[in-house]
Amino acid sequence: MYYKSKCESPLGTIFLLSDGVFLKGLWFAEQKYFPYDILTGAVDKDDLDIFINTKNWLCRYFSKQNPSPSELKLAPEGSDFRHEVWNILMAVPYGEVTSYGEIAKIIAKRHGQKSMSAQAVGGAVGHNPISIVIPCHRVVGANGNLTGYAGGIDKKIYLLNLESQGKS
Repeated sequence: MYYKSKCESPLGTIFLLSDGVFLKGLWFAEQKYFPYDILTGAVDKDDLDIFINTKNWLCRYFSKQNPSPSELKLAPEGSDFRHEVWNILMAVPYGEVTSYGEIAKIIAKRHGQKSMSAQAVGGAVGHNPISIVIPCHRVVGANGNLTGYAGGIDKKIYLLNLESQGKS
């Protein structure tokens, strides 16, 4: 069984999904890859500890603080490859960015490969089910180009600006 909650943010409504203990999803309303089917079947339960903790985390984040993803019990669903990419994303420091190509190089090196597809990395980044907390907005294209963001490029720009202002 899944549970859901929502909260308002400076970027609009954010939907949360949990199995009762772990955060399974965090999406902006109308975000690309938004799981309408899962949320439709989920039960409203705003008082779950994971939802209270996540809303507190988001409040601190939008107040230009730097809460750690490790503060929350996360359990995103995805392949081993996607988990590897998402773990790399969580290591990208607050207020900094990396590129799809850099993540591909890290994965290739770990697996003893000559190269890894930056496009494959992009697919994993784009399907990140826990936006903001797993900071996929910190990934840019070649030469620092601001490429797509499932929540919308306007939200990516906002989040990057927010972090640059909050970075000390």
